[in-house]
Amino acid sequence: MQVRVLLFGVLKDLTGRSSDLLSLPENATAGDVIKHYAQHLSKTDKILNSVAISVNQEYAGPQDRLRPGDEVALLPPVSGGFDASEENSARAFITHEKIDSAATLDLIKHPEDGAVVLFEGIVRNHSRGRRTLFLDYEAYEEMALKQMQSLLSDATQQYRIRDAIIVHRLGRLEIGETSVLIVVASAHRAAAFDACRWLIDRLKRTVPIWKKEHFEDGAIWSDGESFPAEVVGLRAPAPGKAEGAPPAQDPVQIRRHARQKSGTNPENPASNPIVHK
Repeated sequence: MQVRVLLFGVLKDLTGRSSDLLSLPENATAGDVIKHYAQHLSKTDKILNSVAISVNQEYAGPQDRLRPGDEVALLPPVSGGFDASEENSARAFITHEKIDSAATLDLIKHPEDGAVVLFEGIVRNHSRGRRTLFLDYEAYEEMALKQMQSLLSDATQQYRIRDAIIVHRLGRLEIGETSVLIVVASAHRAAAFDACRWLIDRLKRTVPIWKKEHFEDGAIWSDGESFPAEVVGLRAPAPGKAEGAPPAQDPVQIRRHARQKSGTNPENPASNPIVHK
């Protein structure tokens, strides 16, 4: 059978391509895709040991069986769709334009809010003891949007916030420009602060967005933070007691099991980025 394999970040550089059409035996697993690249990229063992796997834009374990036509993505550790029917209107966007933080803040504020917390990730002029010229961000966009939306929904449920927005920019970013914006609105400041911190921490570790740093003497993909063990193994958890919220069943895992039980693949969501002037 044949599956489509998507490659990102350093794996794209090492292979010289962004996708492959891979022929595999029947009953092959996601782990067999890793084995294929381990044989052809013998010098990248450490990289392949740290990648996460997705199948049809859902995190998967190496033991998961593949079907003909599946879309498999190999996701190096990351750098750091809007559904109006959502009860709390949690919103996630990807854009290639400059992010307008003030306009986004005005968009989310509501008379019932007692606190609005805003986080901006800014491109700084140094990294690794070297002068940074600019950054390039790339993403597995469809999956990134779904993961961002899932994080927003989980945070809204667990931290009891009223609303939240994530906007992430892709492409070339100059020094001082905003790469990611998170805005959280709540009746109480503690929930807003806790949810905002949890969102950026989880985004930097689980959402498939990569950063390439350009210096005066070359460029390198950011190492980023390693995927959490549960993501490499299978899934990303909802906020729990260890991260400042009451323990709860993981809605991401519940949704994934429901799709598996029904035998359907998730549909690709359409990108609906906010363009900020």
